Amino acid sequence: MAAIYQAVNRRASSLACRLHSTYVRKMRYLNELKEDDSLCRQAQTSGTFYLFHNLSPFLQKAGKKYLVPQLGGAEMKRILEKFKETEEWIEKSVLIGCSDEHVPHFALDLGALEKSVIESELQGSFTDIRKALFIVDGNDSSLLASAQSLLRWHDSHQYCSKTGQPTQKNVAGSKRVCHASGITYYPQMSPVVITLVSDGSRCLLARQPSFPQGMYTALSGFCDLGENVEETVRREVAEEVGLEVESLCYSASQHWPFPSSCLMIACHASVRAHQAEISMNSLELEEARWFGLEEIVEGLKREPGSSKQDDGSLLPWFPPKQAIAHQLICEWVKRQTS
Repeated sequence: MAAIYQAVNRRASSLACRLHSTYVRKMRYLNELKEDDSLCRQAQTSGTFYLFHNLSPFLQKAGKKYLVPQLGGAEMKRILEKFKETEEWIEKSVLIGCSDEHVPHFALDLGALEKSVIESELQGSFTDIRKALFIVDGNDSSLLASAQSLLRWHDSHQYCSKTGQPTQKNVAGSKRVCHASGITYYPQMSPVVITLVSDGSRCLLARQPSFPQGMYTALSGFCDLGENVEETVRREVAEEVGLEVESLCYSASQHWPFPSSCLMIACHASVRAHQAEISMNSLELEEARWFGLEEIVEGLKREPGSSKQDDGSLLPWFPPKQAIAHQLICEWVKRQTS
């Protein structure tokens, strides 16, 4: 009987702990804000706002660091009053998270207002998202990517694909509804595999013409309809570099806002060393080649565009730590040196 009592008590204690954990409370609060328009509208008065201008986030420089400022409701009201806009502008914001203390965070795009005036007023600048993601810290980088993707989705889904009628977003911005057809639209992500190929002693990196000069990264491609991750990895490696994957393993995943909202699924893939001759698809890639351990270690130390050779070209460098490709490369180095 005592054993049964102890087991029940442990289970009750475990449940109470889960129900009262900071994470559980925060997730349930966010879900309430998404489902209850009046509650979310009330939260906008006490929340903080991340500003964008035509999908470029607002940053402030502090010494050598770039910060992502959060504006309170009073500051937002002051900015809008300066442009003779009403507080109804706040309704255009989207919910992007909240603090452990349940302070909700919203993103708001002020693209219809004069950019230079806002920058002067708040002493900062709206920065292209492709640059911003790599100059702020990791937590802010992830938040900006999510916010920009959600704002972009709303901008491109203002009309119903079936009726052509306008869609209406809920206050939180977690969905849009066509009242003419009753269809509800939810933001979606496209799955993309990003794969670091290895033949045992070397790893394969490539570059596209659109990449910054000197940057190499892992192979990547969208999943085709009906494919699983394993099939996509094998197909992409075969298509892009003419190699047949022998085995693969999953590493991690990351949301990535380019070219639209994507879920990057990172994998390591192995090919046989005696079947590792690259046959590059020049329609997709500008260059693809094998890198040895020493060259990878040196490349990880380089800053973008920091090492020019005599012919004017740059020594190879790799994506910064905020990108999941960087994690794949570091994992490969660790395997080689362990």
